[in-house]
This record gives sequence, C-alpha cells and structure tokens, in this order.
Amino acid sequence: MPELSHRRRLLVLAICCMSLLIVSLDNTVLNVALPSMQRDLHASTSGLQWTIDAYTLVLASLLMLAGSTADRIGRKRVFMAGLVVFSIGSLLCSLAPNLTLLVIFRMVQAIGGSMLNPVAMSIITNTFTDARERARAIGVWGAVVGISMAAGPLVGGLLVQSVSWRSIFWINLPVGLAALLLTLRFVPESRAPKARRPDPVGQLLVIALFGSLTYAIIEAPDAGPGAVAPFAAIALVALLCLLWYEPRRTEPLIDLRFFHSAPFSGATVIAVSAFAALGGFLFLSTLYLQNVRGLNALHAGLWMLPMAAPTFLCAPLSGRLVGSRGPRLPLVVAGTAMTASGVLFAAFEAETSNATLLVGYVLFGIGFGFVNAPITNTAVSGMPRAQAGVAAAVASTSRQLGQTLGVAVVGAVLVSGIGSSPYTDAFVSAARPGWWILTACGLAVLVLGLLTSGRWARGTAERTAEKLRTAEIRQPVGASGRA
Repeated sequence: MPELSHRRRLLVLAICCMSLLIVSLDNTVLNVALPSMQRDLHASTSGLQWTIDAYTLVLASLLMLAGSTADRIGRKRVFMAGLVVFSIGSLLCSLAPNLTLLVIFRMVQAIGGSMLNPVAMSIITNTFTDARERARAIGVWGAVVGISMAAGPLVGGLLVQSVSWRSIFWINLPVGLAALLLTLRFVPESRAPKARRPDPVGQLLVIALFGSLTYAIIEAPDAGPGAVAPFAAIALVALLCLLWYEPRRTEPLIDLRFFHSAPFSGATVIAVSAFAALGGFLFLSTLYLQNVRGLNALHAGLWMLPMAAPTFLCAPLSGRLVGSRGPRLPLVVAGTAMTASGVLFAAFEAETSNATLLVGYVLFGIGFGFVNAPITNTAVSGMPRAQAGVAAAVASTSRQLGQTLGVAVVGAVLVSGIGSSPYTDAFVSAARPGWWILTACGLAVLVLGLLTSGRWARGTAERTAEKLRTAEIRQPVGASGRA
C-alpha cells in the first residue's frame, strides 16, 4: 500500500468505520426488535436465538477465509464485494415473510459481513504503520462499536415502534451505498506480498465445528441430550481433525503457530469471553425489559443507554491507554467492571430494582468499552504485516464465536429454567444461572488480562513473530498444500 497523507489515512479510517457501524448497528438494532419479531413471526425463544446466531455463526465460519482471501486477491476488492452482499442481504431480510426465510437471509447478510470487519481492520493495520497511531485508530474503531450500541437501541426502538421491525434493515442500505462509493474513490488497493492459497478442508472443518456445536447447544433444551449428541460428536471430531490437519499445511486456514504467542492466545480467549458476555447480556436484557416489564421497543432502547453511553466514552480512552501504557490496565478495568456487573445481576437480582439495574448496565458498559481496543491491538501487533488479514480475522472470529456461544448458552439455560412455568413469573430466577455464566466471562477477561500482558507474555509474542517471519523467508514462492 502506498504511503498516504495524514488526511487520507483518516478518511480511510472513516470509511472502514462505516462498515463496522452497519454491522454492529445491525446486531444492536436486532436485539431491540426481537419481541416484535417473536409476535409477528410466531417464533419460539430458540427461533429468536437462531435469528441472531445464524448471522454470527456464518460470520465466524467465514471470517478467516475472507481475511486470507483479501490478503491474496486484494483487500479493497473483497471489502467492496462485502458491502454489496451485506446490503442485498439487508434488503432481503426486510422482505422476509417468515422466520425460516429471515434466518436464511440473515446468513446472506453474514456472508457479506464476513468480508467487512476483518478486511477493514487489515486495511487499517496496513494504513497506520506507527504503533501508537495504530492504537489510536483502533480506539476510534472501538468507539464506533460504542456508537452502534448507543444509537442501535434508540434507532431500533423508534423504527420498530413507528414503522415495524422490518425497517431496522433499511438503515444499512444508504450507509452501505455511501461506503461503497467512497471506497471506490479513496481506498487504495493492497494485498499481501505473497499469496496464500485456499484451504477448503480447513474451511469445511471450521463450518462443521461451529455449526454443529451451536445447533447442539440451542436445540438441547427442546430436543433433549440424546437428539443433539450426534451434533456434539461431530463438533468434537471436527476440532480434533483441525488440530491434526492444520499444522500439516504449509498455508493453513488457521495458523496454529499464532497461538504460541501468549498475548495472541489471551486476546483470542478474552474476545470469546467478552463477546459471549455481550451476546448473553443483550439477549437477557431485551427479553426482560419488553416481555417481563412490558416496555415498548423505544422505552427498552432508552433503558439500554446507561450501558451504551459508557461503552462509547470508554472505547477511545482504552485505545489511548493501549497506545501509551499497553493492554494490561484496560483489560483489568474491563474484567473487573464486567465481573461486578454479572455478580450484581446473579447474586442480587439487579433487574428487579431500577437503581441496581442502572448500576449493572453502567458497569457492563464500562467493561465492554475498555475491552475491545486491547483485543484488537494485541491480536495484530507484533505479527508480520503480510499476515495481518489472517491475524485480524482470527480476532474477529473469536468475537463472533463468543457472541454466538453467549446467545446459545444463555438462551438454552433460560429456556430450561422457565420450562412450563409462566414466563413473567419464572424469568428472573431462570435467568440467574445465565448471569453467573456472564460473571465467569468477566472473570476470565480479568485473569487472562493479567496473565498475558506481562514481560513473559511479550517475550513469547516476540519469539512467535520472529519464527513466523523466518518461516515466510524460507518458504518457496508458490508453495501450498501439505508440507
């Protein structure tokens, strides 16, 4: 990529953030619309889980493929294709006549979405080459997530209340079109110096692992353990095959050598934990506010503001702290705040009082605001720039996998807890195990943040990066397939 002026770099960052905005906004808007969708499409709780997880599941399955493909054929080209497919998928979702087609069209959206965030992060990584400048850019990137969390519930509530849930997908169309035209004009093309060939076997194993695991978790409460046991077995076999097959490829879909770096491994697990907490938090909060408290979509969106506003305010602060002091302090703050929020709901039933509900939302917003920048920065910093797309895609995959598992696990626990009891009477007690799960996720962020951000951890990252660079130099041009 050619050296760009400061103004041009900021413009590229803004364009990339537009893609993040529509992808992130889509998720937060959708959560507010779930009860309305449930009534209109006669969906069960597991059906609602699938409207979220069909999207995040496909996204998680294809992100690494999209990252490596963009490094190979051109990041700008793949990014523009993603904008087109995501916009078409959004239009189809707004027209879906039933739950089945809505889930299918959400998967179309996800195919486009898989070409956006990791590729945009790769473009940012190659645009902002100075470490501190890149950390600040990633802080802005994280702030966009906060904007989507702040605007999503309000915009979604207003649209659902005044038009219908279908209108929440319309807002993606003008933003997607504007981002497409600006990308065509201002974003330079870039690609990795050495092309990475596809890994179809690895890709199929990832799809089998994520898909079968999610299906087993979501359907277990209704179908029973016996019915989902084959899917759990498929997930286990796919995982074992991945661990055996990928190290034997010269150019694997998932380069397991990345995980020799303690910060990278820590960032991956922290991403899964943090976004599992986010997915479960939004799912439980939305259903409680609208189906138990009886609030309309707009009022439920307003109640989400105490969580969204701190996320928006803390994300850029986290980016600056990562740039100046490293990732440890933001991760400690994030883990502590998220754990405290989870304990407040799990042990003290925070949702039953307006004051404790407000405090719980603020704490979670602070925690999530601080967690995103150190995840992204740790995942890509120190790695060879030629593999920036793959490294960023692994981090993005971890986020989506975490959100998928959060909704699947917490939703399954909720369904099991409610059983045949009256929904409004049983909800708070049935949700308590889910809140404890979210507490454990926050604790994982705290502990791993401490363990993987010290001197020893940085040493493993430096050794891993050096080994990857050496392997790139030694690898013959055009080498592919099995070693």
